[in-house]
Amino acid sequence: MLPMRYAISGASRGIGLEFVRQLLERGDTVEAGVRAPAEARLLAPLVYSVGPRLRIHELDITNQASVKAFAAAVSDGPLDVLINNAGVSGKWCSFMEMDYEDMAKVMETNSVGPMRLSAALMPAVLKGPTRKIIHLTTRMASLTENTRGGVYGFEGGAYAYRMSKAALNVCMRTMAVDFRDQGLITAALNPGWVRTEMGGKLAPMRPEDAVRGMLRVIDDITKEQSGMFLDFQGREVPW
Repeated sequence: MLPMRYAISGASRGIGLEFVRQLLERGDTVEAGVRAPAEARLLAPLVYSVGPRLRIHELDITNQASVKAFAAAVSDGPLDVLINNAGVSGKWCSFMEMDYEDMAKVMETNSVGPMRLSAALMPAVLKGPTRKIIHLTTRMASLTENTRGGVYGFEGGAYAYRMSKAALNVCMRTMAVDFRDQGLITAALNPGWVRTEMGGKLAPMRPEDAVRGMLRVIDDITKEQSGMFLDFQGREVPW
């Protein structure tokens, strides 16, 4: 496979950082978007080993001006793949104790933000030969598999998180239809329960394994699979 050019949001830690590491290891180029470049202590040292194959940019996907500036910086050539990785879990509250200001922030980050970034980078993505936009989602956004509700158990109270990722899935599915004739391939990927700052120490999966699996899916995904909700092994997740 020839080296490709990726843009990744939320690249300073967790799954985003692991994407950067593995892509650089295999020879790809990465445009890394982070909220605070000066605080990207784990990401910055990678520049010294790979040089211009990694560029770090300030990116706040909830801010239109920031997204436009990022798009201007990375649209100096075609992009093969955009990975919408940045996201937040927000507060997990019961239905009657919902913090609606926090919910609005979660929706802005997890639903509107990826749409905003996808729109800004769409021209650069469509200029590339691969034309892929990948959105990281969660199995908790599946309506079919939501049999535990939002109050009891470990997943209790994840209303904002579930809703925001379900909205992201709808955005992805609609994009797949609207840009099918232009050759766009887009999908929502569930990385699984991963041992990151968001996933917590009890998560069974290492970031390395989740990202390795997702990269195989991203590499192999076809036009026929555009608009699908998949897990990190390429299996379809029920809506």
